[in-house]
Amino acid sequence: MRQAKLTNAERAIERALLQSEYVDVSKSDFEAIAQAIARRRKDAVISIRVNAQDLRQIKGKAKRLGVRYQTLISEVLHRVAA
Repeated sequence: MRQAKLTNAERAIERALLQSEYVDVSKSDFEAIAQAIARRRKDAVISIRVNAQDLRQIKGKAKRLGVRYQTLISEVLHRVAA
């Protein structure tokens, strides 16, 4: 039988499972987690014009935070909308 090639992230999950690092959660906790994930799902696309200097600063800040600049912009929009 062929062995599936796993990504680094998948190997980390497999190791954690084998070492019992994951624990069972109640059905209500699971539903709460699933709902939180669903609320964060990105399902709309927008196109906006921004000041070039602002965009450079956002890209710099995103790089310092270790995230993509689109992710940072999305997170800022999410916080403002909430």
